[in-house]
Amino acid sequence: MGNPKELPLHRLSVSSLVQFVDEVPLGYAELLTGFDYLGVALGHRRIEGRDMGPNRASGLLDAIQRVAPLIRERRDEFDKLRRLPDDIFETLAAAGLFRLWLPQAIGGPELSPFEFMSVVEAASALDGSVGWLVGNGGGMSRVGGYASKAVARDWFSDRRAFVAAATGAVGTATRVEGGYRVAGRWPFGSGAHHASLFMALAAEEPVAARLCCYVGREDVTILDNWHVSGLRGTGSCDFEVRDVFMPAAHVHPFLELRPSDPGLVYRMPPVSIFAWTISAVTLGIARGAVGAFVGLASRKGRPGSPALLRDRELVQATVGRAEAMYRAARAFLVDAMTESMAATDIGGERLVKARAIFRMAGTCAAETAVSIVDMLAASAGAVSIFETCELERAVRDARAARHVAISPNNYVVGGRLALGLDPGTDKF
Repeated sequence: MGNPKELPLHRLSVSSLVQFVDEVPLGYAELLTGFDYLGVALGHRRIEGRDMGPNRASGLLDAIQRVAPLIRERRDEFDKLRRLPDDIFETLAAAGLFRLWLPQAIGGPELSPFEFMSVVEAASALDGSVGWLVGNGGGMSRVGGYASKAVARDWFSDRRAFVAAATGAVGTATRVEGGYRVAGRWPFGSGAHHASLFMALAAEEPVAARLCCYVGREDVTILDNWHVSGLRGTGSCDFEVRDVFMPAAHVHPFLELRPSDPGLVYRMPPVSIFAWTISAVTLGIARGAVGAFVGLASRKGRPGSPALLRDRELVQATVGRAEAMYRAARAFLVDAMTESMAATDIGGERLVKARAIFRMAGTCAAETAVSIVDMLAASAGAVSIFETCELERAVRDARAARHVAISPNNYVVGGRLALGLDPGTDKF
């Protein structure tokens, strides 16, 4: 490697800087601290305090490419079944795509947030439902850093382990000797049909602190009610638990976490880290839509004209605008995550502000994704309304992926802080 000061780093994009820093041995990192514009890229290396080594996402990205032809061939089945076919799920699980944030201490890859983002984006660009499940399932593998190592090893001893989580409702948790008795019904249990473990949000009283309760598949009833327009293949059905005993070791606080693993991902605020898992999905859907449109424009023209769509200046401007929108939204999200990582152990007002900005970045990513796919579909014309067109699915999936965690309400909190007011809520 040459002298870092001889490299044209100021000309590199944020993503290129991150890749560059990932290739820098930890001993060289000190040479780079004088470059202010390397702050974003260096953030995750300095905070973790350890050499992350080669990009741990590369093998996972290769696995996504290998499975791509199968996904494209079978994706119509996703809509009919309203979940992934069993063999598709098994293939993704065997590739380790549902273990992205499993701690290294118990055999997981424990990806950095940026590595995680690259994997989820790639899966989402391939198919929105696949990306949603990789983001949610791979993201929820972080519970291995909340539970004791013995419990976590048991939960993830099977390679196909998958955690379906739901926070859209609050069940009851009645304290008893050795644990709790849990009951309730929760919506949006993404991946429910293949889940080995269900995270159910519950509380001892309506106003009491929330608890994350991890229930085994054998104690859960899945209610097959996932009849929707977008993300049909996620099987995000309601599930129900009826007065089931939960050992104390299978329960932890929702917000006031006491991680069992020292990794940064497990120390970050859980609400923030969840928003990251789905923000990457929306950007991936948009990325896939751009690719689909480019392919379409390279082979299709307007009726009565021999020219291809790609030869029209208006279409060229549309693709250029989509690229700019995508890159701007992604850069904002990466910047916001970098600051959140840096602020996690500092706390105080810096963390409050970082969390608010991060949530705005997630909302911006989701809104931008919808704008991109709508713009591309309009430019494609009537062909985009047919189910045989990838843009039709992208339009549906991008809208369905706008989760409450990345809702427009996040702008209110950010705006209040910018105006010198208190946040007005602690739910961010």
